[in-house]
Amino acid sequence: MYNPGMTRRTTIEMDEHLLEAAQAVLGTRGLKETVDRALTEVVRASRRRALADRLRSGAGLDLDDKTIKAARQWRTAESS
Repeated sequence: MYNPGMTRRTTIEMDEHLLEAAQAVLGTRGLKETVDRALTEVVRASRRRALADRLRSGAGLDLDDKTIKAARQWRTAESS
């Protein structure tokens, strides 16, 4: 996901209170670490949402009758 060879130097104005809040939530210390972690978390969250949407829709899933029957038996046994 992250390629350390691809970095970019920039200057930004930062809300110090927001930075402190983000550091507390993320458990980070410096600006670079906080921004890197925040960007990573945003990308991960987006990928999780996309996967959940795909699972919810069933798109691209190969669920043959045998797999579905096994899942139904497992759920039935658990709910009893």
